[in-house]
Amino acid sequence: MVVMLWIVAISVFVYTFGFGISLWKDKNRSGSIVVFILGIAVVIVPFFSNII
Repeated sequence: MVVMLWIVAISVFVYTFGFGISLWKDKNRSGSIVVFILGIAVVIVPFFSNII
């Protein structure tokens, strides 16, 4: 089950990263940076959820 959750988290990160790249190419730099931060948060948050 944990592996499946990580696969979903990584796939969401890859999709979000791709969307951020397309925003960057369309000269929407601020939106791209926010999307990159969101993608990084998707990968980092599961580490903190195990502490609680």
